[in-house]
This record gives sequence, C-alpha cells and structure tokens, in this order.
Amino acid sequence: MNRRCLALLLAFVALAGCRSGRKHEDPILRLSAAESLTEGKRLLDGKKYGQSRPYFQHAFEVEPNSAAGREALLLVADTLYFESGEANLVQAEAKYRDYQNRFPTSARAAYVQFQIANALSRRIERPDRDQQSSRKAVAAYEDLLRLYPTSEYVAPAREGLEKVRASLAEHEFLVGRFYYRFGLPAAAVMRLEGLLDKYPQYPGRDKTLFVLAQVYLDVDRKDDAQAAFSRLAKEFPQSPWVAKIPKESR
Repeated sequence: MNRRCLALLLAFVALAGCRSGRKHEDPILRLSAAESLTEGKRLLDGKKYGQSRPYFQHAFEVEPNSAAGREALLLVADTLYFESGEANLVQAEAKYRDYQNRFPTSARAAYVQFQIANALSRRIERPDRDQQSSRKAVAAYEDLLRLYPTSEYVAPAREGLEKVRASLAEHEFLVGRFYYRFGLPAAAVMRLEGLLDKYPQYPGRDKTLFVLAQVYLDVDRKDDAQAAFSRLAKEFPQSPWVAKIPKESR
C-alpha cells in the first residue's frame, strides 16, 4: 500500500471514530449546569434518585463554584442519602462533608451538619456490636446543637441524639451483664454504674438497677444492693423488674 492510500485510510478511520464518538456521546454532557440541575430535580421529584444523580454531578462539574453547582453537589449527597443502604449512606456522609469543607459559610450549613449526623445515625450498629458509628453520630448531633443552636434542626437533632444515646446505653448494659455472668463483678459494677450516671434518659434504667443490685449482692455489698432495689421500686413502680426484687430486700 502506497503512502497516499495509507493516509486516506487513516483519515477515514479517524473520521469514523469521531462520528462514532458523537453518536455515543452522553447527552448529559451537552447540557449547561442550569439545564442539568433542572432535569435532575425533575427526576428527583419522582424519587428517581439514581437517575437524577448524574445530572447533579454534571451540573457541579461544569460550574463547581456557582449557585447551581453548589446546589447540585448538595443534591448528589441527598440522592445517596434518600436511596439509603450502607454503601450509599457512607458516600452520602462523604459528600455532605465535601460540601461542608468547600462551602463552610453556606446558608445550608446547619442542614448539612444535620444530614451528616443522620447518615451516621442510620448506620448505627446493633447494641451487641461495636458502636463506632453511634459515637460518631452522637458527636455530629452535639456539634449541630453547639454550632447552630437556633436552627430549625435543633428539635429533630435532639430526638436523633436520644435515639443514638439509647443504643449506646443498651450496649453498656449488655457489656455489664456479660461481665456479671462471666464472673467479673468489679467490671460489671463499673459499667452499670457508669451507664446510670451517663445516660439518665435510658429507657432500660429499671433493668440496669436490678442487675446492678444483683451484682452488689454477689460481692457482699448488701447496703448498696438494698439502695439499688429501693431506687428501682421508687422510680419505676410499674416495672416488671420490681416483682423480681427478693422479698427480704423490699
């Protein structure tokens, strides 16, 4: 093949490649940030989270520092949060933090902090598992209450915080009871007493007092056991644990 023919062949291949590329080009790439944001919102209104996300991502990539770009980045995080699932919630938290780092003075700062806490709260582990996400959620809710004390998210943040703290308290109870059952009364006392001091709103305080009293009896701290049983009967008279108090301790 002579050089002229080879050049013509290469030109034809290049032209065909360009046409093929245009044919398969993602139509989202042709949209402006505003157009992409609008279409993403339309899909989001229909709860098509996965379909809307590429439009928001494109809008942010085209104009990352514009109002449309900032809103789009936040909506990327929202779609991941609303779609739910462990992996999506992890990504949602990361996107909210990205937004927080890029735009720390945003008018949406309180919302972003609230959503970071919620993304962590929705990933809290069962009380018998490690509580890393729960502790992070507590810190995130407390940050919101400290940094944005007048925001509209304060009341739901307090509710979320109490829910997570209840899970942490239940974890402490299970650990304390485990120590008691496996012959480690000193460790059990430390854990259960700490629970009662740290989590005054824990709904399982009645069973905690009962188990703590039992531990006191096992280590011959009869006065402390009597005080725990008396407290149980006084503070939780309707609790089923009251009926289990030994007759000699009533």
